[in-house]
Amino acid sequence: MSSEKYNVCLIDDDKVYQFTSKMILEATSLTSKITTFFNGQEAIDFFLEPANQQIDILPDVIFLDINMPIMNGWNFLEAFDKIFHSLPKKILIYVVSSSVDESDMEKSKSYESVADYVIKPINKEKYRLLLSVPR
Repeated sequence: MSSEKYNVCLIDDDKVYQFTSKMILEATSLTSKITTFFNGQEAIDFFLEPANQQIDILPDVIFLDINMPIMNGWNFLEAFDKIFHSLPKKILIYVVSSSVDESDMEKSKSYESVADYVIKPINKEKYRLLLSVPR
């Protein structure tokens, strides 16, 4: 098993989901830092801040909810796709949703930055698997 640890970003407006996901991610022993945002705008503002564009600060993986206030997941992806090539490291994004709508799954594939679409809830083994994907 790899001893590598990852910076993870959770973008989800549900406080309970954020809390439980953070606990499960920490239980995998594969995370070094978990950053959370309650909407896509907070996250985009973080990525646009020059001080945050350092390799050790940026996440390796983003778990992104679709349905959020202020800036939803789709709007975040539109904005992120414009900047992710300029970031100093590759960041994998997993769209995470309780939606099993085939059109949402297909739409997620249209974004270059999205690695996969994952249906909630996510257990510890699934997080381990997603974090172990080669970068």
